[in-house]
Amino acid sequence: MKNIQNYVMGEWVNGEGEELMATNAITGDAIGIVSSAGIDYEAILDYGRKKGGAALRKMTFQERGRMLKALALHLVSIKDKFYELSYATGATKIDSWVDIEGGIGNLFANASLRRQFPDLPYYVDGQPAALSKNGTFIGHHIMVPKRGVAVHINAFNFPVWGMLEKIAVNLMAGVPAVVKPAESTSFLTELMVREIIASNILPEGALQVVTGLGRGIIDHVQTGDTVTFTGSAATGKKLQALPHIIDRSVTFNLEADSLNAAILGPDVEPGMPEFDLFVKEVQREVTSKAGQKCTAVRRVLVPEDKMDAVQEALTSRLSKTVIGDPQAEGVRMGSLASKLQVERLVENVERLMKSQEVVYGDLRDFDVVGADKSKGAFASPILFRNNDPFKNTDVHDVECFGPVTSMMPYKTLEDAVEIANMGKGSLVSSIITADDKIAREYVVEAAHMHGRIHVLNAKSAKESTGHGSPMPLLTHGGPGRAGGGEEMGGKRGVLHYLQRTAIQGHPDTIMEITQVYQPGASRPESEKHLFRQHFEELKVGDTVYTHKHTVTDADIASFAQVSGDNFYAHVDATSLDGTIFEGKVAHGYYVLSKAAGMFVDPRKGPVLLNYGLDECRFTKPVYPGMTIGVKFTVKEKIDQEKKSDDDIAKGIVRFNVDVYDETGETVALATILTMVKKIDQSS
Repeated sequence: MKNIQNYVMGEWVNGEGEELMATNAITGDAIGIVSSAGIDYEAILDYGRKKGGAALRKMTFQERGRMLKALALHLVSIKDKFYELSYATGATKIDSWVDIEGGIGNLFANASLRRQFPDLPYYVDGQPAALSKNGTFIGHHIMVPKRGVAVHINAFNFPVWGMLEKIAVNLMAGVPAVVKPAESTSFLTELMVREIIASNILPEGALQVVTGLGRGIIDHVQTGDTVTFTGSAATGKKLQALPHIIDRSVTFNLEADSLNAAILGPDVEPGMPEFDLFVKEVQREVTSKAGQKCTAVRRVLVPEDKMDAVQEALTSRLSKTVIGDPQAEGVRMGSLASKLQVERLVENVERLMKSQEVVYGDLRDFDVVGADKSKGAFASPILFRNNDPFKNTDVHDVECFGPVTSMMPYKTLEDAVEIANMGKGSLVSSIITADDKIAREYVVEAAHMHGRIHVLNAKSAKESTGHGSPMPLLTHGGPGRAGGGEEMGGKRGVLHYLQRTAIQGHPDTIMEITQVYQPGASRPESEKHLFRQHFEELKVGDTVYTHKHTVTDADIASFAQVSGDNFYAHVDATSLDGTIFEGKVAHGYYVLSKAAGMFVDPRKGPVLLNYGLDECRFTKPVYPGMTIGVKFTVKEKIDQEKKSDDDIAKGIVRFNVDVYDETGETVALATILTMVKKIDQSS
């Protein structure tokens, strides 16, 4: 019999004995023995911190991002291996697409975040703070990778996505991970980890996996470690409250089950596109992954006069759902992940039957295509009707983790908000409405109890990713019952794994630490013009001091003619009474354009192009007769990878443009972005 192995401390190993026999959710056949008994968790966590953490922390954000991109490209190239095994979890091809390619998509999305981070192993956060009168003492913040390990305890429903969406974030931050997937579907996680390890794309120790029960895996977490838990709220809260978790200030992120709601807007009538979208969205959420999603729609809120119409339409769609072997033709819904999940589903459905009526489905009487119902973990979609959700409240407390949902009426939008909030905190809610004012009212009133709100109408339907799809660049989590945690979230998610530290000192010192020019820092004059230097030669702080120019009336008139900007303050001295201006004033964009003419070296050289302008400010009026000069300083350097072998090796350089007048006061500030060629064209 095959063993579903653990990858720890650089080796694939078996646990002692048998903790669980993993089975095919469709056929009931044994897949392999799952066990992590006897493994030294303290050593595993320490290995991750010392081996994987040390290697990741040496890498810059740019290097980590390129690493994730390479891994994503590799996994996409061999994705068929994962689909083949995914069927054994009960997933259809579409279910597997969400799990496998959705997970890989998280790697791509996080890899792209490198453009928002410096070419350093740590992050420079926010803007400097002036702490002294003369500017010789300033403050700033940096964020460094935590010197711990991320322990991810994942659920059974997404054995690939659940792992990849979490590790993509901690790896981007420079923190290693130990993944503990749910035992029943860990065989698919194990396959992907095998391919990741074999690729040698990640440094050793950056990723370890424990496929068994993992009892004791968080007993040895320390300050600086992070624990993430996805699963039942009851279990998650017990782990979160462990004394050593609290005593050591271990970061704990809980993403728990939640009773998510979908609301049909009061404006929507049968026959409208939004009505059909609503019914389709609910049906999809009930049957997708056989309802085994933390984001699935568990409560369907409908204006009371539309209940019968929605019930008829939803019942009609559910009746067309073909259940069975995902590889059989025509099957649209597979099985639950295991027989154990079926038992739990039946128990909770029977609890809800005491307070509401089943209007579609039967957990025992349904047909299965291409499989033996008695051997597989199959279940039928169940639609409940609850005519008094304020009185019959079990629906707001009991989650059936499967293809089960409950319809309920509301009188006013205010009632709908109250009913949705009776879930005591949810990961997601949807409102389907053609009226943006209704959408606004619902979102503003319901947002405090929901981690995400999906607004759907006919205009967005074609490209909408759906109620049940958390996106990697947006936060996934929710308050209250949903756990109060946050996952993904783009840049926000990466920052969770970094320690923010305030730093104080002279601007020169802070510039050296941050590798970003700071106001008040030294600006040594460059011996060679900055536009004559390659990327590797440029040093942060080096400055070009330009010649001076005295602004004239003719300059202002000429720029107004060329630009077409004839705003009164620039061209009509008779209209200035009651304004802040003392006379005709130069256009801010003239000042900036003239500054460019002063700091640019026009000859062909390493500067390939100027492609952007950030943080442009006009801080003081410039009148005719005033004389301006420019201090042009290397502010920050960011490396770039070559897109192909014949691409030009280059980096991005951000220059500080400080335009000042004859008194030395700044009149304009801007940051320009340039693309600069490297000397070394090999990388």
